[in-house]
Amino acid sequence: MTVPAMHPRPGNLREVAEEIERATGLQVEILGGSLVMSPTPRGKHAGTIRRLRHQLESVMPEGLAAYEVTSIAMPGDTDDYCTPDLVVLPDSWDTDDEWLADPADVELAVEVISKSEKAHQITGKNGWYGAAGVRTLLVIDPRFGRWALYRDPDAGVYPDPVEGAFGDPLVLPEPLSTAVDTACLPLYG
Repeated sequence: MTVPAMHPRPGNLREVAEEIERATGLQVEILGGSLVMSPTPRGKHAGTIRRLRHQLESVMPEGLAAYEVTSIAMPGDTDDYCTPDLVVLPDSWDTDDEWLADPADVELAVEVISKSEKAHQITGKNGWYGAAGVRTLLVIDPRFGRWALYRDPDAGVYPDPVEGAFGDPLVLPEPLSTAVDTACLPLYG
């Protein structure tokens, strides 16, 4: 794939990210001042997101809603943002004109690991969510049929996660306070 040659000016990284998304269809995030690109979810990746969203929406407390393709502002650099696969925010997001959600408003961010992601990419992303103060991060890994629930970052760092395999009980904390059926989640082939 060829990405248009661009030489970003300082503070211009978002424009570059948007141009790459437009030209290639890749999902682009800016983490730590670096462009992070991934293909748009398809097949089992998208199916995992759909199944999780369906479960959450059926028990969502009033005033909250699940959103896809919603980016969250990251700390440290006004250009930095990430786009989780699924995010639970106040439903007032429906009428918000802002482009980036405030991490303090995020009740849950969900990342579904892509088939090609590497361990350092996953760890790095988890660190950014913790640094942003996202209260709860659920990482689903269809490569190995595993999940990890990160909660309540302290000084920008999540304590050890609660981990399990697909089929193990997974209960999300308040305000969601619901069990998630992970046995129905597909494994990558």
